Amino acid sequence: MSDSYLLAGRFGAATRLSPKALRLYAEQGLLVPAHVDPQTGYRYYAPEQAPRARLIARLRRLGLPVARVGQLVALAPEARAVELQTWLSAQNELLAEQTEGVRALARHADGGEPALATAISLREIEASKVVSRQRHVGVEALDDFVASAEADIRAHLRGSGLPGDGPMSVHCHSLVSRDSEGLVEVAIAYEGSLEPAGDLRLWLQPARREAYLPVPRAYEDFPLVLRVYDAIEAWLDARSDLSCSDSPCETYPGTGGARFDVAYPITL
Repeated sequence: MSDSYLLAGRFGAATRLSPKALRLYAEQGLLVPAHVDPQTGYRYYAPEQAPRARLIARLRRLGLPVARVGQLVALAPEARAVELQTWLSAQNELLAEQTEGVRALARHADGGEPALATAISLREIEASKVVSRQRHVGVEALDDFVASAEADIRAHLRGSGLPGDGPMSVHCHSLVSRDSEGLVEVAIAYEGSLEPAGDLRLWLQPARREAYLPVPRAYEDFPLVLRVYDAIEAWLDARSDLSCSDSPCETYPGTGGARFDVAYPITL
């Protein structure tokens, strides 16, 4: 081979890639040697491959998987920068969620958050007719789904000659997270006669008793709203006379001027 080519060891040292990494990237087609000696099996790399190798090394140090690195390397620098900024924003959101989770465990061990716990109350809710829409969504799509479902339901009510201004509840029937989609239901109470339309369903919400907490303005957004859920759960855990009977919900509008309440159906 020409002296301008580098053996894998020297090339790896120059680009800060280990022999193991070079073998992996060659197998994945991400960084293929310029030449492989058929007699010895030695791998040689051309000097012009160094910028690509260094870029791969930088991306891998971010913790990105090999497949994602391959996609990013193929992009123009401007497009790659946009993709990385989007990824970084998602990582920051995940870190904020994880931080809040750790703090929640510490608060639970200390008996919860007193300022929130003192605002928890019980209430009786009468039975009501509701019209609702269900969908499996993740955290990122949750707000858009709630907004569109509310708009469609209220439009259907008004189009049927009903006021369409009843209270709304948002039920998470299964876990909604950044990693998984959960079943979410948006329901609005109404009075009068109504026909179903499309994927909107009609049902009778039975009378129930709830433990609820009006959400302070500072806690309305994710992930801080999780503190409200944690506070009610810690409050229920500390009481032997109450138990949760179903999934929690958010009710709009909230009480006492709050935008919404978090409520847990309970049994005595």
